[in-house]
Amino acid sequence: MPFIPHTQAEVREMLDVIGVNSLDDLFVDIEPSMRPASFSLPAGLSEMDVVAKLEALAARNRADVVSFLGAGFYAHHIPAAVDAIVGRGEFATAYTPYQAECSQGTLQAIFEYQTAMCRLFDMDCANASVYDGGSAMFEGIMMAVRVTGRHVIVMDESVNPIWRTMIASCIANLNLRLQTVPHQEGRCDLQALRAAVDADCAAVVAQNPNFFGAITDLTDLFAHAKAQGALGLLAVNPVMQSVLKTPGAMGADIAVADGQPLGLPLSFGGPYLGIMTCSRAILRQFPGRIAGRTTDADGRTGYVLTLQTREQHIRRAKATSNICSNQALCALRALVHLCLLGPEGLTRVAELSMDRARYAALRLTALPGVSLLHDAPFGYEFALRLPMSAHEAAAKLSARGYVPGFPVARYYPDLDDVLLVACTECRTEEQIDVLTEMLGGIL
Repeated sequence: MPFIPHTQAEVREMLDVIGVNSLDDLFVDIEPSMRPASFSLPAGLSEMDVVAKLEALAARNRADVVSFLGAGFYAHHIPAAVDAIVGRGEFATAYTPYQAECSQGTLQAIFEYQTAMCRLFDMDCANASVYDGGSAMFEGIMMAVRVTGRHVIVMDESVNPIWRTMIASCIANLNLRLQTVPHQEGRCDLQALRAAVDADCAAVVAQNPNFFGAITDLTDLFAHAKAQGALGLLAVNPVMQSVLKTPGAMGADIAVADGQPLGLPLSFGGPYLGIMTCSRAILRQFPGRIAGRTTDADGRTGYVLTLQTREQHIRRAKATSNICSNQALCALRALVHLCLLGPEGLTRVAELSMDRARYAALRLTALPGVSLLHDAPFGYEFALRLPMSAHEAAAKLSARGYVPGFPVARYYPDLDDVLLVACTECRTEEQIDVLTEMLGGIL
């Protein structure tokens, strides 16, 4: 049967009710020149033929490659129990918990997710999530603008350029000025960042590890920002928070992340998860929603939406954001993933990934003309300088089934010879040895 279930008689009845003669009459107000000449739709197929066609299209995707890509999105192992638990009907079909009395399970899951994020980031508060890491960073910036009343954002150039591109687009029509401080060979310039934070600055934005994999202690920078009346906004890798100094310990006011490494498959780019946390002092400027735990008149535990500062719930003029939903199912995946691993398991994932990255760095830098871009500590991602174009090297190796990393010249044109390499626990020493041999061959 066709997708549209109405019979011709039912269509005729509806047209008569609204007083038009045909479906075409519904569009008479649109100029003919602006209407599509054709939708180029093929004839309908049977279910069996559709499945066969889609399977043939899917088979054209290369699923057998060995990838060392990262740049903010990582292929970690996801325990099978994550899919089994999150795939339950009461989780997969749950949406916005408008009626708390009917949504206790969803609200409890959100509350426990928030608790896990607060503990992982060592921050006071977390919201129910936003769309992805880039939107979390933008919302954090807008929080800082509302808190301080200032309109200058100081951002380190070694913050993920995908997110920086999003920020530039989001603030293009706002009364904000984005001041980007250049990086130093893949490391953030702490002295220049400190000098840029003054009495006009709303927030200083940094990332740890940064886009190039460099790890930096930003405690002094955030203390300086606080002294100037500005906020410190830190973007992090959630897996690395099990082994690094936390945003809370560094004194960050707002900490954000993309939650993709926590139980979410790469899946051609989404859906992902925007993690947002903040200090208690600025909680009232948090976007989205926060689930809280309380007790009812009989002393029984109950879950409620404590804060709902979004346009659907309060007047637009008082809303902190036009974020209209949260990534509840993705947040649940992150929570289940964390619970299955536990603190020791998450630390082990980070340590295994770092071990593989150090083995890869040791093997690859032994090749003639290959060196690390910087000498800063790194997690499980590092930047290599090659004696040839990184894009050319990546193209040659990718054609042979090995994606060696991300050529950073796409966002940093002056670094044409720099390749960003990521090694999670899913990459083996044997694969790293093959990559080294193949790269050595083309060099």
